[in-house]
This record gives sequence, structure tokens and C-alpha cells, in this order.
Amino acid sequence: MLTILGFSMVTCFMYLIMTKRMSALIALIIVPTVFALAAGYWHGLGEMMLNGVKALAPTGVMLTFSILYFGLMIDAGLFDPLVRFILKLVRGDPLKVLVGTAVLTLLVSLDGDSSTTYMIAVAAFLPLYRKLGMNVLAMTCLVNLASGIMNLSPWGGPTARAAAALRIDALDIFIPMLPAMFLGCVTLVGMAVLFGVRERRRLGVMKLDTEHLNNIELGLGDAQECEANRRPKMFWPNFILTTALLVLLVTGLMPIQILFMLAFAIAVMLNYPSLEQQKARITTHAGNVLAVTSLIFAAGVFTGILSGTGMVDAMAKSLLAVIPHSFGPYLAVFTALVSLPFTFFMSNDAFYFGILPVIAQTAVNYGISAEEIARASIIGQPFHLLSPLVPSVYLLVGLAKVDIGDHQRFAIKWGILVSMALLAGGLLFGAFPFYSR
Repeated sequence: MLTILGFSMVTCFMYLIMTKRMSALIALIIVPTVFALAAGYWHGLGEMMLNGVKALAPTGVMLTFSILYFGLMIDAGLFDPLVRFILKLVRGDPLKVLVGTAVLTLLVSLDGDSSTTYMIAVAAFLPLYRKLGMNVLAMTCLVNLASGIMNLSPWGGPTARAAAALRIDALDIFIPMLPAMFLGCVTLVGMAVLFGVRERRRLGVMKLDTEHLNNIELGLGDAQECEANRRPKMFWPNFILTTALLVLLVTGLMPIQILFMLAFAIAVMLNYPSLEQQKARITTHAGNVLAVTSLIFAAGVFTGILSGTGMVDAMAKSLLAVIPHSFGPYLAVFTALVSLPFTFFMSNDAFYFGILPVIAQTAVNYGISAEEIARASIIGQPFHLLSPLVPSVYLLVGLAKVDIGDHQRFAIKWGILVSMALLAGGLLFGAFPFYSR
């Protein structure tokens, strides 16, 4: 019964937001509440919801101050030289713009943090997409999937979780997956070329001279239209501060939430020492903060009910129960394939700490090592980042000013393609076996 309710709840939620019958914010709160009440969970429902909100509270804090920090850096003009350099390279050719989007995002994603990647990539490319009249959904698709590929690094969430759950070294998972990741990157760039050819046919190539390039409004919002907010003399202090922040994020010296809070406090004092200026900058970005954090806390309600009612466990056990004994030698491939729907419909924590150990223990009986199962389990991560249960996707669509349902409709098939490229690379280069005797 719980299994049916769980899958029905997720399906209902996806249907409502993708058909635009309900906004994501409202659906995240109403849909799980209705299903929980229908299942008879009258008592303790509020506690389930609150537990879910508490679990996502650190993410909400991190995104609040990361939006404020990078928004401030964009206001001050830190990324202007990068954007101008990109503009000179791609000019008005949609094909070059899309390939540039894919390549830059892959490079920026090396820090393993999706939120940082989205902030920088959207700030760099969104103005150009608008100037050329290009499809912004192509940009959000490429940025989302590029982050999913590079998130397989040892300091990324999925690999670290798999290593912790199975008590193995993260490098033993990551290094054999490098050829598969390279194939995934090639697939992503190939997608960018395909999108670019389509956009070039639709729009042609716009000839942008120096004057046109200089007139492109840089940044994410209306505040960037005001040249008075730029701080060109603060470029090097801002660059050093941001570099130090990214280094500390990778080394994990302090919690990411605290790092962003401190970095924002330092940045706002350096660039806008006046109290009135500081208030103005915070007010300007308050809309983006509210749009993202409200969705994150609403997602906490959804995941809290999904976990608290036991729906997640029931969904996992029901799927594992249908595996026939004869399918045992193919468990590595099975793990890779089910990682797509499992990590889409539930959190990474639920999959890696709840389901993966069960699969790994079963796989031992068929001669498949824990390391091989762990590598197979991260195949679905590009697809996972498209899930409405992933907080950072709301940051991406919020910054790009697109509807999450439109983004998912456009990107889901491409997310499956990139994950299949990772699967093919994993099998081809021996990261995990197709069949084990």
C-alpha cells in the first residue's frame, strides 16, 4: 500500500508541475500532505514535515548566502572580464555560444558544488542568450547536466556517499570512472553542437561588433543595469576573496554555510561600505533568495513526509523484491539502471545509505565487488540533478527565469542520454562488469 502511495504521490506531483496545473512551491506542500492524510497519518504529520524542513535548513542557509555573495560579485563586476572574453570568442554564433556553455560549465563544476556552478554559468551566459534570442532552456539543460557529470568527483556528494555507505575509498570509485566521465563530457559537447546547429538554423549568425558586445547587459537582474554598482578597482580583492572561498569549499576547512556567510560579510563591507548601499544590494537580491529558499523548505515538507511515512523504504524494497535470482550476475548493470529512477524519486541519502548496501551485499554472492557496485550506483547522477527533490535545480531555474516544468520537459531525455553514455563508458572501460559468473 505504501509503495503504491509513494509512486502515486511522486507521479501526481510531477504531473501537476509539468502540466502547469500547480506551481512547484504549492505542489511540494499540498500533494504530500493530501497523500499522507489519505494514508491515515493524522498523528505525527506535523513532526514529519518539520523534520524534513530541518534536514534541508542547512541547504537553505547555504543557498541564501551563496546567492547574496555571488549576486554581490556580479554587481561589482567580478565576472565582467570573463564574460567579455567569452563574448569575443563566440561572437554572435549560437553554435559557439552553446559549446562555450558546455565547456565552461564543465570546468567550473570541478569544485563539486552545483549551486556555485549555476551562479557563475548563468551570470556569464544568460545575457548573451537574451541578446541573441536563443532558447534559454538549452542553456539550463547543458548547465544542469554538466554539473551532474562533474559531481562524480571524490569531493562531490554521490561518490562520497557511496564510499561512506560501503566503507571503501572514494578514489577507488572515482579513478576507474574517469574514462566514463570523459565519454559523458564528449556526449554533452555533442549535445551542445546539436542544439547549436538548430539555433543557428533558426536565428542565423548575428554579427556583434565591439559596440554591441559592450552594450550587452551583464548579470542576472535589473541591478546590473546600473553602472554605479560596478567596482572595477575592487576586481583583484574580489578575485582573491572568491578564489580563497572556492579553495576553502574544496578543502572543507569549515562548513559551507559558514564560509558563505563570512565571505558575504567581508565582500559587502569591501565593495559597499555605506550602510545604505549594503541595504540596497541585499534588497535587490532578496527576490532571488526568497524564490529559492521557499522552494527548498517546501521540498523539506515533501521529503519529510516521504521518509516519515515509510514510503521511501517501501518503494525501495518493492523494486528490489522483483529482482529474479537469475538476474544476480547482472546486478552491476541493474544498479546503474535503477540509479536513474531511484535517485530521481528520492534523495541521494535514501538511495546510497538505504538501498545501496543491500544491493552490494547481494552482489558479493555473484562475485561483484563493492567498488564495482559503487561505480555503477553513480551513473544516474546527471539525471538525478533534474529531480524536483534536488534543491539546487530551483536555484538554476530561478536565476534563468524559466519554469521548472519546462526545464524538465526539455532536459529529461537528454539527462537519460548522458547517463547512458556514462553507463556505456563504465562497461567499455571495465569500471564494472556487464555479467559476472
